[in-house]
Amino acid sequence: MLDRNKNQTFKSELRQDLVTGEWVVISPKRKKRPSTPFIEAHYRYKEQAECIFCDPVKSHQEKDVLIYYDGNKRWIVRVFPNKYPAFQRRNSLNKKLHGPYLTEDAIGFHEVVVTRDHKRSLAYIDLSEVAGVLRAYQERYIKLMNKKFVDYILVFYNHGRTAGASVAHPHSQLIAMPFVSMDIQKEIWGAEDYFLKNRECVFCRMVDQELTEKKRIVFQNEYFVVFCPFASRMGYEMWLVPKEHHPYFERLEQGGRDKAAEALKEALSRLDKLLEEPDYNFYLHTSPCDGRIHSYYHWHIEILPKYSTWAGFELGTGIEINTVLPENAAEELRLIV
Repeated sequence: MLDRNKNQTFKSELRQDLVTGEWVVISPKRKKRPSTPFIEAHYRYKEQAECIFCDPVKSHQEKDVLIYYDGNKRWIVRVFPNKYPAFQRRNSLNKKLHGPYLTEDAIGFHEVVVTRDHKRSLAYIDLSEVAGVLRAYQERYIKLMNKKFVDYILVFYNHGRTAGASVAHPHSQLIAMPFVSMDIQKEIWGAEDYFLKNRECVFCRMVDQELTEKKRIVFQNEYFVVFCPFASRMGYEMWLVPKEHHPYFERLEQGGRDKAAEALKEALSRLDKLLEEPDYNFYLHTSPCDGRIHSYYHWHIEILPKYSTWAGFELGTGIEINTVLPENAAEELRLIV
């Protein structure tokens, strides 16, 4: 049984992220602070007569770059360029100085990965379809990773309006960009620094610790473990991590991809049931495709519910306050059937 008294007796605590060195505040008592209710329209899976992703051809989306069909020759996953891309194909970075300020063209690729069912997210579609989505991520990653100016490819999924989804139909996005973002770079630096000091992968060390303690594990299978990180930034945050050391997501084989799909579906469905369909984001962090060797790194998926909103402290310090003890969050998620 879940001991909810833990939250009542737990004092606020600073926890340090083992990879980046950044701090978070774990403060369950903050959850009790008074608040005024907000009224929000729950738009997510309303029937939409003109949903642009239910029939991408009819709604004049860009031409598919990848499409999968089922045994009845119906499409189940399709990938096409975003009509409103943040990064676009160009022949030159066109770098310019404006006094001390530097600009360059946002060169790259911005694609949309769409599943067929308008009302069912990845938490509820068939396991084979989730595996198909991961296969699409992988296939497009391999296709784009050696393109000129592409140094990093981010795959992400926005679920719900507060998580940034402008279209209700479930979909992921893939952006290939000409640089490695600072968040990824911090993880790479942290992984390299930890290895040089300890002669082991920092993510493997985390996995070993979680499997030993078992307090923060939500789900595991033969190849993957899902856990609430020790230094969780948000209530009910989860990480999906390969049990063995793997720096490169694109090298995942079919057997591993099926097991990753099982772990991802389990994590998302438990989150949906426990928090009653919350908005959330998840994103895939893997080694950059910048031509360098990143053997210290370990690919993984981070799942972040929109459980709280950044306010003055978070914006002013960059330090997040988490009102849910990760050990309690994991226990609640673990008990969901």
